[in-house]
Amino acid sequence: MSSTASLPASPQSFPSGFLWGSATAAYQIEGAAREDGKGLSIWDTFCTREGKIEGGQSGAIACAHYHRWPEDVALMRDTSLQSYRFSLSWPRILPDGTNGRINEAGLAFYDRLVDSLLAAGIQPLVTLFHWDFPQALYERGGWLNRDSAAWFSDYAAVVVKRLGDRVNRWCTHNEAGNVGALGHHLGIHAPGVSLTHRDYFRLVHHMNLAHGLAVGVLREGTRGPARIGQAFNHNVDIPRSSSPADIAAAQAVAFAFPNEKPWSSHLWVDPLFTGDYSPEVRAFYGDIVDDTVRADDLRILSAPMDYFGWNYYMDWSQPQRADGKPLTMMKWQMQPEGLYWGPKTLTERYRLPVQILENGLASMDWVTTGGDVPDHFRIDHLRRHLRELRRSIADGAHVEAFYYWSFLDNFEWAHGYHPRFGLVHVDYETQKRTPKASAAFYADVIRTHGAHL
Repeated sequence: MSSTASLPASPQSFPSGFLWGSATAAYQIEGAAREDGKGLSIWDTFCTREGKIEGGQSGAIACAHYHRWPEDVALMRDTSLQSYRFSLSWPRILPDGTNGRINEAGLAFYDRLVDSLLAAGIQPLVTLFHWDFPQALYERGGWLNRDSAAWFSDYAAVVVKRLGDRVNRWCTHNEAGNVGALGHHLGIHAPGVSLTHRDYFRLVHHMNLAHGLAVGVLREGTRGPARIGQAFNHNVDIPRSSSPADIAAAQAVAFAFPNEKPWSSHLWVDPLFTGDYSPEVRAFYGDIVDDTVRADDLRILSAPMDYFGWNYYMDWSQPQRADGKPLTMMKWQMQPEGLYWGPKTLTERYRLPVQILENGLASMDWVTTGGDVPDHFRIDHLRRHLRELRRSIADGAHVEAFYYWSFLDNFEWAHGYHPRFGLVHVDYETQKRTPKASAAFYADVIRTHGAHL
């Protein structure tokens, strides 16, 4: 495969209607964790546990987006964003997690945000669940309680009733596989537990069922044609070469069911498309599947979606070591070729348009004495990845959108505030925003439709 740097610029880089955006998540930017009637999430609680978050930090204040959203929307407009993907805080809307007590102040916040985005010509893409599960519901069993699927469906109904007249782009879960693997298997994310096999499958199934119920609620409640999907983080292995044998070998690894990988597509992705758990899953979990899955569940969880959302950072099957290769501040390898192979593989396997809902770089950024942030590595990262994405589309991948992660520097979960992913630098003491050089670069990419990459 030729070097990415040698790929030529093209005046027809991306298809007509291709959508350019950026993304954030509620707990990572909003702050105001205990304001205006918001309930606690499992991340509010997890961050109080000693040694769980680098530097003992939390999202209690984060980027104060809850108070500074007008400034942030103005920056999005200046960056020429066509779409903004953000998540809603479930406990900000439903402090107890269920629709018995709706927090008007929380809904009003998202009302204002949506209206402001639309006034700026920016299409909202709303994610219902980006990890901040209500603490009140966790204390009632969390995702292990079968009622969690109905709780999520009820939450979706409250949201679409309020926003569905203006929002038609929806994402149910963000990286459900990592909710399972990192939060309920490895214990390094909230709620920080390690479940038995029986309980782990129950969690998987209840989250899948919650997704399917929410798809139906969103489809029915959206006033106008809805675009509904989920953001998956399933790994797509990069082949060693473009030979048919190497491509087949990579796909065999990517879609295998290794027991030690609880984020497998056999659990989190394929059932939503095939309407059943694979023979490998049934063989491994045995009677746990039959004890958990009830009549009509499989039909519900496989409700048709309109796009396949994919979050891509690197090929996780490869060891994270230097070997002289570029590493990000997260110590992740920079592998732009994944945005060539991934969309092609996903388009062929799942027969849906792909939307890149996250892709970005954690870099070493600061404001210089001149008052700017010259983040040239992020620009190079963007250019390399978008060139590969353009090549993938030219070779047949059906890709509709690209969302850079993240618009703002933010709270990066267990890593605290050390990694900076944003197009906009945030001084966490003063909350001053400083657009980085990459924001201007990305604005030019959007204005030219990627013609000068």
